[in-house]
Amino acid sequence: MQMHTPPASPPPSPRAAELAVECLQEIDSLLVDWLETVRPLRAQYADAVPDDDFRETALQAFELLLRTVAELPVPAGLAGISGRIGERRARQGVPLDSLLAAARLDFRVVWAALVERADDEDKVLLVASAYQVWEAVEAHVTGIMTAYQRTVLEMGRQREDERRLWFDRLLETGGHNPTVVRDVGVALGFRPTADFLCVAALPGAGGGLHGAATALRAVGTTLQRHTVSSASLLVVQLEGRVTEGAVLDRLEGVPCGLSPAAEGLAEVPRAVELATATVRALPEAATGPLRLADAWLDVLVHRADSFAGHLAQDVLGGLTDSGAPAAETSRLLHTVRVHLAGSGSIAETADALYCHRNTVQQRFTRFFQLTGRDVRRPEDAALLALALRARKHEGSRPGQ
Repeated sequence: MQMHTPPASPPPSPRAAELAVECLQEIDSLLVDWLETVRPLRAQYADAVPDDDFRETALQAFELLLRTVAELPVPAGLAGISGRIGERRARQGVPLDSLLAAARLDFRVVWAALVERADDEDKVLLVASAYQVWEAVEAHVTGIMTAYQRTVLEMGRQREDERRLWFDRLLETGGHNPTVVRDVGVALGFRPTADFLCVAALPGAGGGLHGAATALRAVGTTLQRHTVSSASLLVVQLEGRVTEGAVLDRLEGVPCGLSPAAEGLAEVPRAVELATATVRALPEAATGPLRLADAWLDVLVHRADSFAGHLAQDVLGGLTDSGAPAAETSRLLHTVRVHLAGSGSIAETADALYCHRNTVQQRFTRFFQLTGRDVRRPEDAALLALALRARKHEGSRPGQ
């Protein structure tokens, strides 16, 4: 198949270059025309850009454009003016759409100046140069836009770095320094007396927190994303419609640990510690958030590390050391677990096991004979609950 190349644009008229040189000699009048044309757009950011700055950069931009059309050498410093304008206006907070609209007005002013200085014959010749004038303006606009967007990204990274440093400072001081708490509140936009919810996820589930954070930000939620001790954090300020329940809705399907609500920014470091402890005790099969209130035993066992194994062996070792049949020890452990999961009532345990209450009592007595622990005593019951979690934890480790 034969390929067709688009026709090349007509070469610029030499007369356009001559007229551009004339415009260069009267560049101040072009600036006056442009300032009047751009006035409505300028009003949107007049307070952000000083008049001298606005005029000086406009003058340099027009010199760049006219030199380009006139095919004159462009000094190195002037060639970079598009990028400098883009960077400066980004740092001044000028809206990008207003900035680019103002820059594109350069074409109207330059073209009008060329036409004004041309006679009838020149105007016919100028048609061939319209594309080159427009191309010069668009190159200028592209330079502004590229530098503006790059600067915005850099500023965003700098702001995030500053936010992370402030949050690290809060964690380092543990919330005990009122000055730091106040300054962190200002830097992060947090209200120091508000309530906060801290959520922690293991690195592999950090994407879920990112999605939740994006959704919460979309409704105006004040929050902070952070990483600490190999866990991803999301700290949310609770206020108005942003309740703990609303945050949980956004975390559906995200395996993570939740701290109790922190009462004030000073309590956030403690909430971070509790949330990260909770997520490290998260079951492998977890498919959603886990509250610390529902995971205290697992958290304590996990934090006990190697002592968890010692606890399980010390409290439950008698079951295996006694030489009792495996079926019996399994039945005794099941009875104890059912009892600990209930209200502590022997009758309730018997109903759950579909047996007589005397049978339950006999099993408890036998368990006491083998382990020395009586599940009917509150202190032994607490120890047994921990030991059973520790045994489960040890059994879930690789190689166990």
